[in-house]
Amino acid sequence: MSDKKLSAIEGIKVASKGLRGTIKESLKDEITGAIREDDKALIKFHGMYEQDDRDRRDERAAKKLDRLYSFMIRLRLPGGFITADKWIACHEVAGANTTGVIKITTRQTIQLHGLMKGKIKPTIQAFNEANLDSIATCGDINRNVLCVSNPKQSAVHDQVFPYADKISKLLMPKTRAYYEIWVNDEKIAEKAEEDPLYQDRYLPRKFKIAIGIPPNNDTDLFANDIGLIAIVEKNKLIGFNIAVGGGMSTTHGNPDTYARTATVLGFVAGEEKTLKTVYEVLTVQRDNGNRSDRKLARLKYTVDKMGVENFKAELEKRIGFKLEPAKPYTFTDREDLYGWEKSDKGLWYYTVFVENGRVLDDEKLALKTALLEVAKLKKCNFLFTANQNMIISDVAEKDKKAINDILVKFKITDHTEGASLVRKNSMACVALPTCPLALAEGQRYMPSLITRIETLLDKYDLAKENIIIRMTGCPNGCARPYLAEIGFVGTGPGKYNLHLGGDHHGERLNKIYKESLDEYAILGHLEGLFLIFKKDRNKGEPFGDFALRKQWVY
Repeated sequence: MSDKKLSAIEGIKVASKGLRGTIKESLKDEITGAIREDDKALIKFHGMYEQDDRDRRDERAAKKLDRLYSFMIRLRLPGGFITADKWIACHEVAGANTTGVIKITTRQTIQLHGLMKGKIKPTIQAFNEANLDSIATCGDINRNVLCVSNPKQSAVHDQVFPYADKISKLLMPKTRAYYEIWVNDEKIAEKAEEDPLYQDRYLPRKFKIAIGIPPNNDTDLFANDIGLIAIVEKNKLIGFNIAVGGGMSTTHGNPDTYARTATVLGFVAGEEKTLKTVYEVLTVQRDNGNRSDRKLARLKYTVDKMGVENFKAELEKRIGFKLEPAKPYTFTDREDLYGWEKSDKGLWYYTVFVENGRVLDDEKLALKTALLEVAKLKKCNFLFTANQNMIISDVAEKDKKAINDILVKFKITDHTEGASLVRKNSMACVALPTCPLALAEGQRYMPSLITRIETLLDKYDLAKENIIIRMTGCPNGCARPYLAEIGFVGTGPGKYNLHLGGDHHGERLNKIYKESLDEYAILGHLEGLFLIFKKDRNKGEPFGDFALRKQWVY
């Protein structure tokens, strides 16, 4: 695409010598905990964001001190899979080099916060020794690939799940900069490596892919740039419906930005055609995406600018075949299966409820220690879900009791079984104090708000209602609030837009019901809505559908 004026980051990428920039020089600067301005953009491609502790900004400014800079690092784990040995390595790295909290993200991976500049290289080297990396988990590139997590969901899970890793490898950048800078690999040549997919421009913006198997949309397929909907006939995967153009991020006060659900273009059969189609969707975005305004640079805007049919025609031209008409499918829910479940292959899976994805030990629950004890048995693997939970996976019948004994000992079973449905179906982003975009709290506030919402639901005998509630501290949408039945989007300290009307299985966006509410106003509105819901709902009607039928939002 030829834009009149490219954004500053476009120039940084092209001049970066294959994402190398001056990162090595930045690391040597002991005057500040930050890195050079251009390198802040490049380090994202290596899986990191520079952050600072916003709770301490005023205090440090008063003392004329630099901000308390640190970094967040995020791992590449296609489909959220990790072995017990790798989990132990993550536990050790988190304890030695970061805040100690392991954060399960909404993209089925983990991220660690509070990593000081001098600790980045030792951390990545420790990950490398454990066969882990953070390549392409941030930046203008394909991010961690999501895939339906629990094999109990479908007999074809083992046919679908490998696609996450295949797609991740297919869309990896070719530069060796990550290994040169962090793992002490020797530089092969002065010239940056040839990369047919990303070239020297990479993508106009971040890119997200999710794979799912109906009827459970647990990966929120339609929130992604590409959604692959598995089509199954006679217990065999025959191909995928391809959906494009989903995305959650918006900007307050900018009507040109919007959340969008992905549009189904058609069906492709077989692995070769599926991978070719995925690859070429990225090239269409690479060549046609907006490179002058990053707020309008996601694939959803490219699809709408080109028009769905024109986009499809360009894609078919590049892949060299016509997409078949989309196959029928139905989604009915998007939830994790908590507790023990047995797959058709005879292995056991235990889904642990991890509130907002935060794995830590506190006065209520020693979750981090419990999971370490489970990992040390070396009798399981782990899977992260797109709902920020953890599955203890691939457990043989003979090993189930030993693992369950640990879960009982550390009261993990009580914690999981005792959490309300509305709490289990809630998600929140990191937000303050580390996210630079946050306008309001996310994960630090959401649990207490859910407690107050639980009280309201109890009051109206709605405690067993399976309502999906999500919160973000800004409109960027990391916890996918625009696909919730009740969504909270931060507008300022202690203030949130209240969104209503998303459907229960993640195919319909919600809309703003009330703007910039504090907690008192939020609870007041919700109490009135729950009362009407209790009185007037149809049998089995989900809250999001009821809100739409009552025209609370249009």
